[in-house]
Amino acid sequence: MKTIGPIIRVAVPSPLRRLFDYLPPVKCSTKLLPGMRVQVPFGRKQIVAMIVEVTDTSDIPVTQLKYINKILDQTPLLTSSLFHLLLWAADYYQHPIGEVLLHALPLLLRQGKAAEIAMVTVWELTTEGEQIENKKLRRAPKQWQVLQQLRELRKQQTKSHGFSTHELQALGINTQTLKLLKNKKLVIDKKIKQNKWIKRKALPGPHLNSEQQQAVTSVLAGCNRFTTFLVQGVTGSGKTEVYLKILQELLTSKEQALVLVPEIGLTPQMVQRFRERLGLSIGILHSNLTDQQRLQTWLAAKQGDVQIIIGTRSAIFTPFANLQTIIIDESHDISFKQWEGFKYHARDLAVRRAQLDNIPIVMGSATPSLQSLHNVNQGRFQRLTLSQRAGTAQANRFKLIDMRQQPVQEGLAHTVLQTIQQHLEQDNQILIFLNRRGYAPIVMCHQCGWIAECNRCQTSLTLHRQAQYLQCHHCGKTQTILQQCPECQHTPLSNIGIGTERVEQFLQQRFNDTIIARIDRDATRRKGSLEDKLGAVHSGATKILIGTQMLAKGHHFPNVTLVVVLNIDSGLYSADYAASERMAQLLLQVAGRAGRAEKAGEVLLQTYHPEHPLLQLLIQQGYNAFAKQALQEREKTQLPPYYYFVMLRAEAIDNNAVRIFFEEVRNLLKQTKNEVQLLGPLPAPIEKRIGRFRWQLLLSAAKRSALHRILKQYLPTIETFKSARKVRWSVDIDPVDML
Repeated sequence: MKTIGPIIRVAVPSPLRRLFDYLPPVKCSTKLLPGMRVQVPFGRKQIVAMIVEVTDTSDIPVTQLKYINKILDQTPLLTSSLFHLLLWAADYYQHPIGEVLLHALPLLLRQGKAAEIAMVTVWELTTEGEQIENKKLRRAPKQWQVLQQLRELRKQQTKSHGFSTHELQALGINTQTLKLLKNKKLVIDKKIKQNKWIKRKALPGPHLNSEQQQAVTSVLAGCNRFTTFLVQGVTGSGKTEVYLKILQELLTSKEQALVLVPEIGLTPQMVQRFRERLGLSIGILHSNLTDQQRLQTWLAAKQGDVQIIIGTRSAIFTPFANLQTIIIDESHDISFKQWEGFKYHARDLAVRRAQLDNIPIVMGSATPSLQSLHNVNQGRFQRLTLSQRAGTAQANRFKLIDMRQQPVQEGLAHTVLQTIQQHLEQDNQILIFLNRRGYAPIVMCHQCGWIAECNRCQTSLTLHRQAQYLQCHHCGKTQTILQQCPECQHTPLSNIGIGTERVEQFLQQRFNDTIIARIDRDATRRKGSLEDKLGAVHSGATKILIGTQMLAKGHHFPNVTLVVVLNIDSGLYSADYAASERMAQLLLQVAGRAGRAEKAGEVLLQTYHPEHPLLQLLIQQGYNAFAKQALQEREKTQLPPYYYFVMLRAEAIDNNAVRIFFEEVRNLLKQTKNEVQLLGPLPAPIEKRIGRFRWQLLLSAAKRSALHRILKQYLPTIETFKSARKVRWSVDIDPVDML
C-alpha cells in the first residue's frame, strides 16, 4: 500500500462487494466529500457512483488508476446520519455497498440528473412600473392594460413574492407582453422555489382517553433521546390520534417527522387526516409518483421545506434537515420487507436510524410481530397499551362457523348468508374478506384430471371471468380461456375454488337490490377507482364490500357491523413457520373493520377446523395469549426470534446449474463446524417461477454475530465460484417468507 496523494474511493451500482479507487479530475477545485455523486469510467461505460471515502493510499499503482470524469454535486446529497445508516445496512444485510447507496436515491439522481429544487418564474412591478403614467404608454395599450392588472393584483397580494407565469397566463396575460415591459424596466422577473408545501389552519381533534394521553405523555417524555415505543392498541383504539397528538406537540416550524405506512392505498387517507388536524406541510413518497415528484419531495425534505413525510418502505431513505421522530403504522406488516434486490426491512432500519439520530421512534400495531414483543420482553422496546376502543365503540363478537355442518353456496355457509340478510335489513354494511382475487384459482377437467397450469411457474392459472382470461398470479402471464380440455377434448371444464370475483357475482344475484363493491388489485387498476369505491362505502351507498387484504388495515368504516372471513384454514397448515402469526394478525386486522362506531360489531370466521387450538386460543383469549404461546413454541423449536436465520437463494433456467452451485456452497460452509446449522439445499416450495428453477439453503445460529462472521468470511469465496456465474443468487438476512 503506497502513499500517493488524494484517492477517491467510490461505490458503484454493481453486484461487486467492494469499493473502487479513482483519481480526482484534473484541475479539480471542488472539495470532494463522502455522499457526493461523481461520474466515472467503469468498463466501457460512464456510470454514476458515490464517494465513500477520500484517502491517501491505494493498493493499486497510481499509473493504473483512472480519473473521475465529472463531479455531479457540490455538497453531499446524504445527511451524515443517513450516510452512516446506509453503510451499516450494506454491512448488516451483506449487500453490495454500491447498490445500497444508489438504491437510496431517487431514480433521476441515480441517472445523474441535477439535484435541484424546481424553480418557478415570478413577475413583479418595479418602482417605475408602479408610478408610470398612461400617457407614456399611449402607443402600447396592451402593455398599459397589463400594468393596470398587475397594480390591482399588487393591492390584493398577500404573499411576499410576485406572481408566477402560470398565474398570470390564467388571467390572460401573455409572456410576450411581460418581456416587453421587462425591457422597459417596468417589471422584473426572478426565479424562486416552487412552494407547493402549503400549511393550513389545523382543526381540533377529539379528547383523548386516559390510555391515549398516557401514551402521548410517555413518548414526549423521551423526545430528546433514542427510545423505541411499541403502541399496542386493539383495532379502533385510536392509535392515529396518538400519532397526531405526538406530532402536534413535538414539531415546531423547523422540525420534521417521518411516518411510514405499509401500503400505498393507506397513504391518501392518512395524508388528508394529517393535513386537516396538524396544518403542517406534508409530502408523500411512494412508487405511484412520477420520478420528478419523488425527486422534488426528497429534496424538499432535505432542505427542510416540508415538515412531515408520509411514505411506504423506501421513504426510510429520505434525508431530513431536522428529523425529530419516526412513526411506523401497522409495524407488524411484512410489506415493510423489500423482497427483491437489496432485501432490507424498513422497520428495522427505522429503529437503527432513530438510534443514529438519537430520537424516539413509535411503532403502532394491534397485532405486533413476535419479534417486537420479544424485544419488549427483553427490555429493548417500551410497550404502551391501548386496551379500549375509542369513543363508544364496543368489542367485537367472534363466532366460528363450522363449514362441515351446513349447506354451502359459492364458498358461503347458509348461516353466514342469513346473518348478512339480517344486517342488511338493519341498514348496516357488511365486509367480506377473501385473500384470493379472480373468479376461481383452478380450472380442471373432471374427465382426465388435467389442470390449467403456467408453464413458467408450475402453478395453476387463475380464472378471471370478467376480463376473460386465465392468469398466473406469480409471473403475470395471461392466456385466453379454454373451452375444452387440451388433453382429452372433454367439455366443459370445471372451475374449482372461489375468488373475490366469484363471491361478488353470487352475492349480486342473491341480493340483487343491494349495491356491492369489490376492492382488489383487479377492480382498482384505473386511477381514482379505489378512492371512488371507498367514497361510496363512506357515503353509505355501498352495502356489501368484498375484498382482499387491501381492506384489512387502516380503513375506518363506521357503519360496518359484520365482517365475514372466508378460507382462513389456509393459514393453519403451512410449510412457513410464520404462517400462523400472519394469519392471527390478518384475522384480527380484518375483524377490526367492524363495530368502529356506536353499533356493535360481529365477526364470522368460516372454517372446516373449528376445534383447531390456534383458533380457539385466538378467539377466546386474544392476541396476547396467542403470542405468548407462539413465542414459547419458537423458543423450544429454535426458531426466530430466539434463533437467527439467513436464507441463501439461487435460481436459473437450468435446474442442474442451481443444484451444482449449492453443492459447492454447502461443501464450503461445512467448514463452519457446529457454529451454524445448515438446512438444505432444497428446491423452493414453489420450485419453478418465471421460467427459472429455484433452490434455497437456510443457515441458522443461536447468535447473530456467528452468522455475520461466517457470511463475511465465505461470501467473497462464493463469488469466485464458476458455478455462481451460471445462476442468480442472493442473501436474505432475517427472511420473513420461507416460501
